[in-house]
Amino acid sequence: MKKTVVRYGLYGAVTIWILFLISLFLLDNLSFTTQEILGYASMIISLGFVYFGVKHFRDKENEGRVSFKNALIIGILISLITALAFGVLDTIYAKILNPDFLVDYYDTIVEGLRNTLPPDEFEKRLAEINAEKEMFSNPVISFAFMAMTVFVIGFIISLISALILQRK
Repeated sequence: MKKTVVRYGLYGAVTIWILFLISLFLLDNLSFTTQEILGYASMIISLGFVYFGVKHFRDKENEGRVSFKNALIIGILISLITALAFGVLDTIYAKILNPDFLVDYYDTIVEGLRNTLPPDEFEKRLAEINAEKEMFSNPVISFAFMAMTVFVIGFIISLISALILQRK
């Protein structure tokens, strides 16, 4: 089981890094909204290795059987490796490769809200956004949030994969 988790976790990690780098170098002129959609799509594609890892374990290492519990554990561990890799990548990007990203991102959000909200609601939302910006400027918080985002999606994919692939 350990070999499968490490192998498919690394497949997911490498995939998320490659997709991130492709979007960084080839699709950097897209809007933040489009980049966010592509980011979530990259997470889902990378976490597809959860399904394939559980299936590999069931079919190749465990004589065609896997319980829901073991399938879920395998999926969660594969998701964890992928999530940690993305957290590291995102932190490197935001702190080293593009240290202005956070400022640019929040400036874009503020400008959009300024054009859509009444002045009193805008001021309230601006205070919330500034608090978020301050919080995400901490690399540990940023790493934890991004890794947790990938992990939660991976947990959902692990549940679905365990339900589909369990076989007694």
